[in-house]
Amino acid sequence: MHCSVRAILLAGLLAAPLAAEGLAQTVAPAPRAPVQTEGPARDRPPPQPAPKPPPPPPPKPATTPPPKPATTPATTPPGAHPKPTPVVPPHGPAHPHKPPPAQAVPVPVPVPVPVPQAARPPAAERLPDPETPEGSKPKLPRFASLRAEEVNMRAGPGQKYPIEWVYKRRDLPVEIEREFDVWRYVRDADGIKGWMQQATLTGRRTFVVRPADATLRDAASDSAGAVAVLKAGVIGRIRSCEAGSEWCNVQAGSYRGFLRRGQFWGTLPNEVIAP
Repeated sequence: MHCSVRAILLAGLLAAPLAAEGLAQTVAPAPRAPVQTEGPARDRPPPQPAPKPPPPPPPKPATTPPPKPATTPATTPPGAHPKPTPVVPPHGPAHPHKPPPAQAVPVPVPVPVPVPQAARPPAAERLPDPETPEGSKPKLPRFASLRAEEVNMRAGPGQKYPIEWVYKRRDLPVEIEREFDVWRYVRDADGIKGWMQQATLTGRRTFVVRPADATLRDAASDSAGAVAVLKAGVIGRIRSCEAGSEWCNVQAGSYRGFLRRGQFWGTLPNEVIAP
């Protein structure tokens, strides 16, 4: 019995190295494949740059919507700016001009032709003064205004007298001081005096703003609202002037209101002008 145990132990000792060797051969690592290395750096192709991204599209121009028409509110809200007062400039010269030098032109002398006494026409009826307002009696001094866009002022009452001044402003007021037949000796706002033909004047009552700008108001009071600012030289129409009042109801263009007598020229002191 002891011999068989020994035999078994001896066989186990001999079999252990053989098993370990077989196990080592079983788990031995597999041979690695050879690694292929790249060629020299000089054989490599140059690196290509990365493609640039496409540029962004250009921005669209900003479009501004058309402005809406301004509307005037019926009432001015608190804190809003008031509407500016319109300004009326003069529409033409209020001062006369010297006429250009006239060239001497020979005038043929007409040959008188005898006319039989029976063929002479009857004397024409004298027409009323065109510069006198209807319904009023002629008086001196009185105001009138220029009827045409160009009116001559002469040195005397007749066509034979030279032209001293030329006025190029219709409705300019003048003051008539004297009369001779169909000629009127007048004075303008600058104090220039001379003779004008009756047909070049009209009885329409007008005014000229002077000596400075004037504020046209909606009532006969300095505290009344401003309608417009009339620049010096503006010509307008006098609608009425009440007795004992320093204000006159006037119109300049499309604006109507009141002006003090001292702000314009075109009325006599304390003159009453009926509407």
